[in-house]
Amino acid sequence: MTAIASFTAADPASAVATEQSLHLEIHFKVMRLLQDKPDMSQRQMAKALGLSLGKTNYCVQALLKKGWLKLQNFSGNTNKQAYAYLLTPEGIANKAQLTTRFLQRKQQEYVLLKAEIETLQREASAALQSHQTQP
Repeated sequence: MTAIASFTAADPASAVATEQSLHLEIHFKVMRLLQDKPDMSQRQMAKALGLSLGKTNYCVQALLKKGWLKLQNFSGNTNKQAYAYLLTPEGIANKAQLTTRFLQRKQQEYVLLKAEIETLQREASAALQSHQTQP
């Protein structure tokens, strides 16, 4: 369990759900990157996502195993390591579902964050007024 999962989830079932949600978010972000730039290397993906190369490789392998990505080698290219990751039709459909879920979660986070900011602003304003009225 990651530090984020242990911090956000008190019970084990919730921690597992949080961990799965993080994996899906990483899968979504990898597919989003690869849809825009299919010839991106795993090292470039790792850097763009702020992940280790090993974690990026693990994610890419999971997406390949699920059939959401396929690897295309450019046999005519002089660089024999040149390849592209292409989203399969199933991968495109799943990315669309993940996009919807990701957007819903980010909207929920926005609502909660906005409410917290408003509460903090009220508390800061009240503290400031209280401090100014004291002799």
